[in-house]
Amino acid sequence: MKISQILSILLLFCSCSKGGGDNTVTPPVTLPVLTIMDVTQVRDNKLTTNFRFFINIDKSSTSVITVNYATSAGTAVANNDYTSVSGTLNIAANQTLAYIDVPVRGDSLRQPDQTFFLQLSNPTNATIGGTGKATGTIQNTGTYYPSDTAGYTSPLTYPGYTLVWNDEFNGSTINTSDWNFETGGGGWGNNELEYYTNSPNNAYLSNGNLVIEARKETMGSNNYTSARMTTQNKKTFTYGRIDMRAKLPVAPGLWPALWMLGSNISSTPWPACGETDIMELIGTYPSRVTGSIHWAQANGTSGTVNNNYFLSTGDFSQKFHVFSLVWKSNSIQILVDGVIYMTATNASITSGTWPFNAASFLIFNVAVGGDWPGAPTAATTFPQRMLVDYVRVFQ
Repeated sequence: MKISQILSILLLFCSCSKGGGDNTVTPPVTLPVLTIMDVTQVRDNKLTTNFRFFINIDKSSTSVITVNYATSAGTAVANNDYTSVSGTLNIAANQTLAYIDVPVRGDSLRQPDQTFFLQLSNPTNATIGGTGKATGTIQNTGTYYPSDTAGYTSPLTYPGYTLVWNDEFNGSTINTSDWNFETGGGGWGNNELEYYTNSPNNAYLSNGNLVIEARKETMGSNNYTSARMTTQNKKTFTYGRIDMRAKLPVAPGLWPALWMLGSNISSTPWPACGETDIMELIGTYPSRVTGSIHWAQANGTSGTVNNNYFLSTGDFSQKFHVFSLVWKSNSIQILVDGVIYMTATNASITSGTWPFNAASFLIFNVAVGGDWPGAPTAATTFPQRMLVDYVRVFQ
């Protein structure tokens, strides 16, 4: 007899000598796992909306699953921003998806995002994956942004002038009969970092002001969004006085501007068309604004005449100030709160041709980054806003 045959007989004998019982091992029962998902949603301006928290069940169960739930506050306030809910959720057999709705109350206030939480606990016929805690993020993109009216105010009349056009921004929507939105990224000739949109997230009317809002959010290859509005081909002006009352963002990397370009820019490219910067602020210099003119020198490069205005106290974000242009044939003056601080005439140009005796259009924008201001820093919070109370043109 071969050795292998002897071993087989011995193994059979050992097996039989253990009593012949059923030695099948029953694997342990693995319960379904409940995973609750976060929710991020825009808050409605007026109506209560439900934030729906989905619960994934990794496998179906032949039994009813129950699990307790309860909300808790983060930066959102219970029963003010959202309605507190708690209870027991019953999940029918053979289901792999369930949900819990949490009512979020309507509010038109533009403010930072808010959070609250929904916690699962004490499951039956299931286990909870992870912490069992989901975050609800309320995106507050309403169109009401409160602001006081403190600051310098200019008159509605001037001797020798007539008010020919104005926008007091008192309506509910921006008047697109007067204003265009330029859109896109690509740096805008200055290596800027924002993408300009026509979204009410970036430009809207609130409390009697135009609000241009720069936001930290991704659009295309840009990490910021903002707005750039013009009156090109709708409202153009030659000579007169222009007053613009505004409150400015002053954080590092921000570049708000109220300015003009020659209306012939499509046929006479910049800088030959002429550029008049009634106000530019670089966020690292919060108490300083700059007034400038730019034109094409004989060699085609940009010529510049400019000057700075400094506040004696505070910065330009704290109160409204009036930025003005007094524009005559062969003469430009730029003012802050009625004080002339920059003057240029055709005699200021020693190379090239004075282009400022022809029509120009208005541009309002808030740039993020660029060659002049540099990029935002860790100290720069978003969103950042420029508020314009009015623009008035007298001739």
